[in-house]
Amino acid sequence: MQENRLADGKQFNFWEKEINYTRELYVSKDDPAASDGNDGSRTMPLKTIQAAANIATPGTHILIGPGVYRETVSPMRGGDGPESMICYEAQEKGTVIIKASEEIHDFEKSVGWRLWGYGSPKLDIDPKVWCHHLDPDMFRGYNPFCAVNILHDRLFIEYDKTDMTPYLNRRGMIFCDGQPLKQVALYNQLSANDGTYWVEANGQTIHFRLKGDEDPKNHQIEITVREQCFSPKIPFLSYIKVKGITCAHAAMGAPVPQRGAISAFRGHHWVIEECNVDWSNTVGIDVGNECWHHEFDHTQIVGHSVIRGCHIKDAGVCGIAGLFATNMLIEDNVIEGTGWQKMELSWEAGGIKLHNSADGMIRRNIFKTTYRADHLWLDCGNINNRITQNLFLDGIEQREAIFIECTREGINLIDNNIFWNVEGRFDPTKIPNEPGSSGWYKLVENDLINGYAVYGEGTDRLQIVNNLIGKCRAYAYYAKPVPFRLSPGDRGGTSRDAKMINNMIYDCGVGAICFPTKDNAAEGNAYIKQAKGGDLRIMYPAPEVCLDLKSWQEFYGFDHNGSEGWFDIEIDTDKLTLTVKKNTTKPPSFGPIAPGRYAYEPDDIKKVAPYPGVQIDITGNERHGDAVIPGPFAELEIGKQYSIDPRICYE
Repeated sequence: MQENRLADGKQFNFWEKEINYTRELYVSKDDPAASDGNDGSRTMPLKTIQAAANIATPGTHILIGPGVYRETVSPMRGGDGPESMICYEAQEKGTVIIKASEEIHDFEKSVGWRLWGYGSPKLDIDPKVWCHHLDPDMFRGYNPFCAVNILHDRLFIEYDKTDMTPYLNRRGMIFCDGQPLKQVALYNQLSANDGTYWVEANGQTIHFRLKGDEDPKNHQIEITVREQCFSPKIPFLSYIKVKGITCAHAAMGAPVPQRGAISAFRGHHWVIEECNVDWSNTVGIDVGNECWHHEFDHTQIVGHSVIRGCHIKDAGVCGIAGLFATNMLIEDNVIEGTGWQKMELSWEAGGIKLHNSADGMIRRNIFKTTYRADHLWLDCGNINNRITQNLFLDGIEQREAIFIECTREGINLIDNNIFWNVEGRFDPTKIPNEPGSSGWYKLVENDLINGYAVYGEGTDRLQIVNNLIGKCRAYAYYAKPVPFRLSPGDRGGTSRDAKMINNMIYDCGVGAICFPTKDNAAEGNAYIKQAKGGDLRIMYPAPEVCLDLKSWQEFYGFDHNGSEGWFDIEIDTDKLTLTVKKNTTKPPSFGPIAPGRYAYEPDDIKKVAPYPGVQIDITGNERHGDAVIPGPFAELEIGKQYSIDPRICYE
């Protein structure tokens, strides 16, 4: 069973139709008969994808044969509507690779540069450093080794907080057998670690050292030479489909502008399906208006696109980016390894980063190992989005898994998701040591600590329903108002009228819920292994209050049907399985534990009324009856292993 309703209960606006193809073009680079002078028939295929793009018209189906295509594909025109799209499709899924890199073969020993000194002590090793002089003809006007990562909009960087090294690194990357070398800022830093590279000041020569000081002639060495893999040069081309293609090694700079390895370049009604995006320097896919510095006509259509079944791996800053993208359907994707550039303080980092998203459906995606960035960030003015049946796993040095920022109008619904292991991004050395009662009697933890499943910053009317939220360094939900951004542009909010309903919250480090004021709601939540005391908090007006479930119920009227549990939940984030186990220890307590206070098995958790409109669970099973268990599962048993891959039911 699929969930097709948005936060307001209305059906998502599905626009796809069966495409009526009127023409087929074949591309097969390795076919002996292939030539860009051919007619593109099956027996006389074209050699490059661009040759097909040059002649494709609405209703054209471009079928691409296996191989590595080292080109940037720039569609010259779009389709005429849902039934007359232009489609670029791999004949066999996963066999077509568009690379923004080229192989290099001429290497010489690097000489004339100091490996030791200037802070690099001489070690008892003999590093093997090689150099390669770049061929200008390989770059065709764009040399990423000449440009640093951030050149355009630097307005929002807080320099006093920011390590500028990754921003000032060159955009160009070097790959050895498909794996990237790590860029260093100074030549002598090559002596400290193998698997590294350095770029001369003029961007014309590279120096590198392979793992194990091996000889590059025994490996495939590739360097990035193009900004993107698939992107129109003409903006606003629409009704284009890209299917089953891998795009790798794109060498764009840090957003903004948002320029992905696959780019809609401000077009609308794209379908990007079953594609892979590997090792993009900053952005994997862009589907919005690209940059807020463009003139914007509010009658312009932006978004209305589908990203489905893709695997976006190791994007340096952002997996999917969309500015003003509305009516987006983002489903069944795996987005992992995002953020390795550690450029989160340019404020465009995330597995998915959308601005002013309206009427969007983000469902059944798997976010994993996102580094120092959000899994999902909805930035300002978001209305009627539904975020459902997703996995948000292993946020490494991550402040929050979902960040919904400055959203004042309408509602947004986050339901039936699993959040697991949000490490927090903070400096442990700045956390004071407070032994004994100096730490016990504080109302709030040090505000240097973070690590939230959902963070609402100036966001009103957020609905967080039937999720499993576990292993957050700080809170399952944390919010604060942003009064200074309240303006006619609706870029602020009070963080009121949030609803935390029927969630299962497990072993979060500082507490479970931190509301800014009492003007919010909590009901039917199950608090599992949240027994430290003061897990439920209201920050304003002063003095702050830190409450247990009983006082939360008695004095604020929250969670009258809430409950507490004491059992273990284990999630294997590689195999995507969940197991519930009995806990043989007793909950911590200064005195006798009241009989019936804790549920020691999921079956004993207090049942709750189902939330209107949230009828199915994370795996597509329907919830029956007028009493259901909290969390994202219709049933949950001790000892049973559950697959938590939300895509399985829809393959």
